[in-house]
Order: sequence, then C-alpha cells, then structure tokens
Amino acid sequence: MIEVRHLYKSFEDKDVLKDINAHFDNGKTNLIIGQSGSGKTVLMKNLVGLLDPTSGEVLYDGRNFVAMSKTEKVKMRREMGMIFQSAALFDSLSVLENVMFPLDMFSTMNLKDRQRRAMECLERVNLKDAHAKFPGELSGGMQKRVAIARAIVLNPKYLFCDEPNSGLDPKTSLVIDELLHGITKEYNTTTIINTHDMNSVMGIGENIIFICEGRKEWEGTKEEVIDSTNEKLNDLVFASDLFKKVKQAEMEAERKGLK
Repeated sequence: MIEVRHLYKSFEDKDVLKDINAHFDNGKTNLIIGQSGSGKTVLMKNLVGLLDPTSGEVLYDGRNFVAMSKTEKVKMRREMGMIFQSAALFDSLSVLENVMFPLDMFSTMNLKDRQRRAMECLERVNLKDAHAKFPGELSGGMQKRVAIARAIVLNPKYLFCDEPNSGLDPKTSLVIDELLHGITKEYNTTTIINTHDMNSVMGIGENIIFICEGRKEWEGTKEEVIDSTNEKLNDLVFASDLFKKVKQAEMEAERKGLK
C-alpha cells in the first residue's frame, strides 16, 4: 500500500498540492482523476520521486520515501514500474530491446535470461510476434502495450500510469484498461493511474481519488461516483458522454417505473 500524509507541493509562491491525504491499495486499480491543471500529474511525480514535496510524507508499505537517502531511493525505484503518456519508447531499439532495457540496467541476469523474461512480458501483452519490430512500425495502442511490458519486466510492486489511454480510440483504450486491471490482479501490484477517461473510471476504477485545485475533494469507488453529492466531481464526470448516457438511462428507468 502507498499512503500519502499531509502532502504539500509549492512552486515559488504557488501552492499546487495542498494537504493531500490518500491511500492506494495493493491489488487494486487506484485512479486519480481531475481536470487539467488540478494537480494530479504533480501528485504522481511526487509519488515516484520526480519531484520532492514541500512537506509531507509518502509511505511505501510504511517506508517514508521522502526521508530516504539518494541511494535508498534508487533502490526503491527498482520496485516501481512507470508507463508514460507518450509510451516513451526508444526509437532506435527493437521492441524486445525496449522491454529488456530495465533488465540491462538493473538486473544481474545473463543475456539469455533477460531475453527470456522480456519475451514472457511481451507474450503477456499479446505482442510476442512483434519482438523484432521497431516502435515506428507499431500503432499507438501497440506502443502502449510495449510500454506496459517494459514496466512489468522487473516484477514491480508498484505500477504508475500517466494517462495511458491518451490519444487512443475507445476500443484500444478498453484493451489497455483490461490489460492494466488484469496485471494488477495477477501480480497484486499497487497500481495508480492518472486519467480523465470516464470509461476507465467506470470500467476499472476500484479506488478513485478526485483532485481539484490541488486538494483532494472526494474519494470512493466507481459505484459511488454516480451517486456523489460533490458538486465539483459531478461537474467533471457528468460532462462526459458516458455519464450523460448513464444518467439518462437511470432517469428513463425511473420514469417507466412511475407509470
């Protein structure tokens, strides 16, 4: 489990995160949602150490990441997998070499074992036959799946995903969602996903945290989103076509029930 306690982050005189308290559970897909500029990306960067909080704690199974030494943080990051919004693959490396990259950097495996492990991860994301291709030869959805394979190749305890469905069509987004949810359950990872995709919220949102103007405004499950009385959350979610359809269906069902 990852726990955040009284987290603040300021840039010069601007407070971006304000007293964030939250927990992210093992074996669950934990979603951070919010409008652009709400602070959700800054929060994730503080969680993984790309930014240092102004104050507060980030606890990984009770270990305070903020208070760790540089050496301890480097060791800690080996337990983390990261999927970037742009996939961030190396264009000059093959798909197999991209997935092997973390193993080349951090593992003590020999070459044959590194290749075997990378192929296992490619098979997990249904891309085993694409191992010799280069990123430029792949679709956006396939690139994201390669990024997922690379992120899990070191068997991370914690998996971070920054807008994994960005730029993808709805069908491909569903594939990515189901893949991330399945991996979370299979490996019992603590998965944290930044997203504005309400289909993801309703599809795989087991624990949802809503950030607005740097503050945590709401926390709950996907089942609780629709019935939320938080006006700011409602403004965000009911602006989506999905939630409009859900609400219309509920209203229609109620209307028919009254007849």
